[in-house]
Amino acid sequence: MLNRLWLGFFLTAAVAALAQWLVGGNAGVFAAMVGSLFDMARLSVEVMILLFGTLTLWLGFLRIAERAGLVDLLARALGPLFARLMPEVPRGHPSIGLITLNLAANGLGLDNAATPIGLRAMRELQALNPSSDTASNAQILFLVLNASSLTLLPVSIFMYRAQQGAADPTLVFVPILLATSASTLAGLLAVAAVQKLKLRDPVVLAWLGAAALLLAGFVALLASLSTAALAALSSLLGNLVLFAAIVAFLLVGAWRRVPVYESFVDGAKQGFEVARDLLPYLVAMLCAVGVLRASGALDLALDAVRGLVAGAGLDTRFVDALPTALVKPFSGSAARAMLIDTMKVHGVDSFPALLAATVQGSTETTFYVLAVYFGAVGIRRARHAVGCALLADLAGVLASIGVCYWFFG
Repeated sequence: MLNRLWLGFFLTAAVAALAQWLVGGNAGVFAAMVGSLFDMARLSVEVMILLFGTLTLWLGFLRIAERAGLVDLLARALGPLFARLMPEVPRGHPSIGLITLNLAANGLGLDNAATPIGLRAMRELQALNPSSDTASNAQILFLVLNASSLTLLPVSIFMYRAQQGAADPTLVFVPILLATSASTLAGLLAVAAVQKLKLRDPVVLAWLGAAALLLAGFVALLASLSTAALAALSSLLGNLVLFAAIVAFLLVGAWRRVPVYESFVDGAKQGFEVARDLLPYLVAMLCAVGVLRASGALDLALDAVRGLVAGAGLDTRFVDALPTALVKPFSGSAARAMLIDTMKVHGVDSFPALLAATVQGSTETTFYVLAVYFGAVGIRRARHAVGCALLADLAGVLASIGVCYWFFG
């Protein structure tokens, strides 16, 4: 899938450039494409420098939380809920703790850090799977929840905005929170409908009802605020929650007599390795996206969509953020490249850039997650996993558009 997508970017750019040269007489398009290759390669290194620090920082804090027992505590707390959502998984099974840690990493926006943990969880679930090549119900639910990616602290998004010079990198905190809640809820309901999970169970209703009430109350509060107040609240909550999580990890670790410094360094080493391994993929995708835009192909496609939207009498500002939304299900690195490109072209605090950042934080990379997680355990038949995950993606994109018009429109 990624091979076809990456090759398709370059072939499309080549066709568009030839058309500009032979039909439009624009011979300078080739110089622009070559220049874009070098510009994007340099930008990849600049992004990686910040990414090294971010991943190292947060994986260090996550290791403190793990050794302090916070992950086990969450596993025990979520045990009754998972017993109903994944009835074939025994209580206390190692997969529950790993799933919890994976969701925690996704919640902090550390999608690259969540992947190795998620692979371990999928292997544990595969040990319970009666079929070696067909996804079990538990594996499908885990994959869809991972693909919908409930993001409570989108640290990576904040980092990219900071790297591009945003005055307030956390401005999109609340929009992402609302959009990712919509995508996760849609994914859960889709899987529950197919698997006939008993969501009316008192325990499930208690968890989902409490979450729904909190979210509804939060939305009611937001509805009473002006646009300026919404932006200010999003900034305050983003920074407050981020720092509160750090303090909580440290305090609980100290209380449990965890060597917090040594634990942090131990976890940080993994962050360095993850960031280092990501660089080739980032260079590959950023360069492909840069060539695609320099060739004019991306602008032509967006102009066509913009014409259709305008013809329907709708606002067209969201169209410039669609590249991120369209490639997100296929490749996280491509979507990341599209996000960075949108911020560079339109401005980091422009409406398209804010919407693209919200879309980037609302869901995960469905086909990448599907290929990596199921491929790691030899699953060939995904059953209803793809359909449910794509439905969650659609819900996340639509929610992102609506929320951004509410906040920044």
